[in-house]
Amino acid sequence: MPASVADSDRIVAQFEVRYRQFLDEEGSPLAPLPDFCRDVDLMLSIYRGMHLARAFDAKCVNLQRTGRLGTFATSLGQEAIAVGVASAMRASDILVPSYREAGAQIWRGCRMEELLLYWGGDERGHAFADPAVTQDFPISITVANHALHAAGVAAAMKLKAEDRAAVCLFGDGATSKGDVYEAINVAGVWQLPLIFMIVNNQWAISTPLERQTAALTLAQKGIAGGLSVLQVDGNDVIAVRDAMMEALDAARRGAGASLIEGVTYRLNDHNTADDSSRYRNLEEVKARWRFCPLRRMRAFLESRAAWSEKRELAMQAEIASLIDSAADRYLATAPPLPDQMFAHTYARLPAGLMAQRVEALGRAHE
Repeated sequence: MPASVADSDRIVAQFEVRYRQFLDEEGSPLAPLPDFCRDVDLMLSIYRGMHLARAFDAKCVNLQRTGRLGTFATSLGQEAIAVGVASAMRASDILVPSYREAGAQIWRGCRMEELLLYWGGDERGHAFADPAVTQDFPISITVANHALHAAGVAAAMKLKAEDRAAVCLFGDGATSKGDVYEAINVAGVWQLPLIFMIVNNQWAISTPLERQTAALTLAQKGIAGGLSVLQVDGNDVIAVRDAMMEALDAARRGAGASLIEGVTYRLNDHNTADDSSRYRNLEEVKARWRFCPLRRMRAFLESRAAWSEKRELAMQAEIASLIDSAADRYLATAPPLPDQMFAHTYARLPAGLMAQRVEALGRAHE
């Protein structure tokens, strides 16, 4: 740049991205803890919620491997984000999830057998029975477009002057798609009661983070849209919950939308049809277990004499029993009739498809 041009330049805007972490990898506090940490029962519930998410995840993988579930997207290592987010929300808020948020969905009231039905290819799994979650959105398999749905939900909330917010989760890969940028833009312009949570697990299937963006952080992608941004340790459930509570409070006060980047790591394959050993170093994965969110939270609880090996084993047995019962209910559910393939697409089924529907039902009863 010529000196004459450089001399004429002046700074017109400056930005920063802050990073939030309360617990180190060994569960020791690095800073004064939020007030909610004084609630021991809440802390124990959060720890249990993360364990339940991990055990459910493992059960789903086992069911898929034995031919009793469809392809399943695992969330091993990401439990602190799902539970941290959900535990900060009110029942009246609306969750707009991606496909790794079983921990959040279960916390909010989705039944495990409903999630199993969905992953088993049955759309009835999205007909949530608990009234507390009937307004939550279904699992979004398509990457990023549900961010626009969340913006629409938040816009409706604002128009109705409702005291609630929408929360949308998506992975690092989604931030490379236009849908997310469009949603960020409208959320900022309209000051929507909306929180975007980026689950940065370092991998968009087989594409590492450094090959999909040159940005120093993913959080900074919200700055251009005028959103409040923050990066948090996504393996520190206290940091995740604290950041979400802050963002939700701002949204309800009319202070606009936020974007939070939770930095974590995907400890398993992308899904049960993937083999991550083909594209990433297994030693890297092994090293990441040191940052396990469950290990960290357990150490924190034990340091406060709030947990023990006896309680750990009892909790694991209780969770295993709950999950096994849910799996039994799922496996005992009669498959849907073939006419279900014609449902939920048209308000009024075209004549050609109506004839096919009648034929499919007839064959089912032969």
